[in-house]
Amino acid sequence: MVRSCWKPSVEGEDGEGSGRVDGLLWHKDLGSHVYGDFSMAVVQANTSLEDRSQLESGPFSSNHNNSNNTCPQGTFIGVYDGHGGSEASQFVTDNLFTNLMRIADEEGGMSEEVIRKAYSATEKGFLSVVKRNWMSKPEIASTGTCCLVGIICNGMLYIGNCGDSRVVLGRLERGMKEVSPIQLSQEHNVNIERVRDEVRSKHPFDPQIVVMKHHVWRVKGLIQVSRSIGDAYLKKAEFNREPLPLKYRLGEPFFKPILSCDPSILSQKLHPDDQFLIFASDGLWEHLSNQEAVSIVSNNPHHGIARRLVKAAMREAAKKREMRLTELEKIEEGARRNFHDDITVVVVFLNHKLSDNNTSQSPRGSPLSLRAPSPANTN
Repeated sequence: MVRSCWKPSVEGEDGEGSGRVDGLLWHKDLGSHVYGDFSMAVVQANTSLEDRSQLESGPFSSNHNNSNNTCPQGTFIGVYDGHGGSEASQFVTDNLFTNLMRIADEEGGMSEEVIRKAYSATEKGFLSVVKRNWMSKPEIASTGTCCLVGIICNGMLYIGNCGDSRVVLGRLERGMKEVSPIQLSQEHNVNIERVRDEVRSKHPFDPQIVVMKHHVWRVKGLIQVSRSIGDAYLKKAEFNREPLPLKYRLGEPFFKPILSCDPSILSQKLHPDDQFLIFASDGLWEHLSNQEAVSIVSNNPHHGIARRLVKAAMREAAKKREMRLTELEKIEEGARRNFHDDITVVVVFLNHKLSDNNTSQSPRGSPLSLRAPSPANTN
């Protein structure tokens, strides 16, 4: 038996609807953003859904008369894979895009530095929430989120990432007449040797900074990601003491942040052969390779493509346990986590005719703000 707990939030969709619910699966099969179509889907596995995601498209300035803004309109995609609870991922959903737009206005447009400042401002805001609630709800110090964002504007693509979510570009190889995958994001998971080396280099006097626990590499034996928003208990020593639950407390004091909120950032011009972008939490990539995901998107209709990717990952998860997908879909949240993680997918198609023709005076359709999911029992 599965229970529906979805409460998606959507504004300005021109009557297209805010998505549908099928047990633990929420999906928005097709919508329109400034530069083309998009599709979104989320499936819950944890007892409490910790993933959040959003898509914002339209004017990229709170001040429409700001002639200094070099990125007057565009599309923003965010995938936030929370851990230890949903407080951090929900906070990022509510604040990161707002911070980004405010800073872009101040700086006169989008840039890598604007993205970095937006991450920092969002982190600072969440740590303030932790401090305010420290005595009444100390466990909020142990909640955090991976944070993957994409910004498309003015012919440019910007990617920012903290954690182990991933974005993959599908690019048409004209000579081969097929679409190839190009991974655009850097991941920050200490099960990757490069990331372990990076963490150790920043903490050379701590031989226990990265340890193997339950056959998995973890920072201080606690967490797999080395960068996140939140996780205050590994950022500031003042949040790594009573009344924080004992299982999160370190045995020795620390004098500089163990985890970082600094994102890896990529910026590049869109290429005419760039077909689509797949943004997804690691729940998808645990079961599908970049090539498999790109092949699914390039060989199927736009409508429902994010849902198709989620189902493909679930089918692989079921196969690994010698089950049918229909059997897996009957398992409730909580118990479902033994088979797969929460999975969030946003597929954004790139129509270069729209991109070339778009001007600040002629946005495509009404401004769109789609945030899904938000469990109905969220306080």
